[in-house]
Amino acid sequence: MGDEKKIFKTRAGIPIPDVPNQDYGLGEPDSEPGSPPYTRGIHKSMYRGKPWTMRQYAGFSSAKETNKRFLTLLQKGQSGLSVAFDLPTQLGLDSDDEMSFGEVGKVGVAIDSIHDMRLLFDGIDMASVSTSMTINAPASILFAMYVAVAEERGSDITELRGTIQNDILKEYIARGTYVFPPTESLRLITDVMHWCKENTPRWNTISISGYHIREAGATAVEELAFTLSNALAYVQAAVDSGLDVDEFAPRLSFFFGCHNDFFEEVAKFRAARKLWYHLMNERFSPSNPKSSILRFHTQTAGVTLTAQQPLNNIVRVSYQALSSVLGGTQSLHTNSFDEAIGLPTDKSSTIALRTQQILANETGIADVVDPLGGSWYVEGLTTNLFNQSKKLIEEIERCGGALSAIESGFQQRHLHESAWAEQVAQDKGELLIVGVNHALDSDAESDMKGQTVDPSLGEAQCNLLSDIRANRDAESVTLALVNVNNAAVNGGNTMQVILDAVKAECTIGEIMNALKGAFGTWMAPSGV
Repeated sequence: MGDEKKIFKTRAGIPIPDVPNQDYGLGEPDSEPGSPPYTRGIHKSMYRGKPWTMRQYAGFSSAKETNKRFLTLLQKGQSGLSVAFDLPTQLGLDSDDEMSFGEVGKVGVAIDSIHDMRLLFDGIDMASVSTSMTINAPASILFAMYVAVAEERGSDITELRGTIQNDILKEYIARGTYVFPPTESLRLITDVMHWCKENTPRWNTISISGYHIREAGATAVEELAFTLSNALAYVQAAVDSGLDVDEFAPRLSFFFGCHNDFFEEVAKFRAARKLWYHLMNERFSPSNPKSSILRFHTQTAGVTLTAQQPLNNIVRVSYQALSSVLGGTQSLHTNSFDEAIGLPTDKSSTIALRTQQILANETGIADVVDPLGGSWYVEGLTTNLFNQSKKLIEEIERCGGALSAIESGFQQRHLHESAWAEQVAQDKGELLIVGVNHALDSDAESDMKGQTVDPSLGEAQCNLLSDIRANRDAESVTLALVNVNNAAVNGGNTMQVILDAVKAECTIGEIMNALKGAFGTWMAPSGV
């Protein structure tokens, strides 16, 4: 009985066939899901065997408060954790730094030291849960804290699963939470790759993000081109550092946004897989087939959420989630409807998770592999997005590659122009946004408020830091920070000495300052 093949059927009992082996206009007659160039999906059966990972992004206030939200989400059926850090943490600043005033715990959780990381994952089995951390400039420090806590609990760190975003190039392009110059930032990333190869082989060392590029105003073509050209830069940097492409490329992952143009988004994801397959094989000739497979996480588009008629955002998120799944995402975050107003509440977060669960369990879409494959419109869009994105990547290559283009402001100029064009279209009424410039309803305006952060949190975090500094071994701290600086200056692996510093109770700000002493800081051109 156990060997019988499951028969998938519609509600009316009509069998749902396996995907036939035929040409769907992709240019590869033998292309099937799970086969190169993976346009139709990276797995032969896609969600039939296992649904996408429901990985809701969460983080606010203190580590203790965020831990409560994590436990609630896991209890309600979430299958992976995704950590949002506050702005000081993203910039590698301690909560008691004067630059952190007023921002502690506001847009994510405040993490200053290993003590906070212990609280964040209290009661959570780190060996069994997959954790994603949206952190970039200080990514190696936060990852070191995670590893150190797992080791304290007796976990086998070779089994740790998850991802650090660790994508600094898009910070220079779109988001701004970079600290070090580009070359030194790439060095930190390749150090993590080397360390993880030996110590945490199941951990994804980088998630190359188009999401923030899209949120900053990019078109679908620009999101694809800038993201994949950044990825090429990371692969080249890793190869130049002495890694074989097959030693790290299978652990690369990607992160895209999903916007309102339903069919374009589906086609974008299909084109991304095909384009990455061709780029990797043309430029790096990997031996491992997994090295050229594009695996990605999707988040519905925060920039599309409106403060006007906020309940409409539930509908926007549902359609975006549907196109993400039809496009073959590996994991998904659905935004909460009140995020244009404030931090999501427990109620709005639950609705966002339930949106995914309804898609997975009630709609039947998980039973069909690449259901829009063969559509003349979707196939045409896929081809167009592939060609236009490839052309823009080639233009970036003529600029000297992603790094040189960033230093000249090439990508930034594109974003400014695209964002401006979108705003003009809205202002002219050519692009209709319900509740903003169309279908206005003054009676529907809501007085709902998002969750707020206790203003005393900053003071509490500062007091905790003061206690930590007063009770730790000052000599061990000094030695650990000297070792971090020396490794950075002399070419040693920074990840290992950062892990030692974290265990010595050094704070994120102290470790970042040790790195700043070696690398300096940098300001990207605006592109204007």
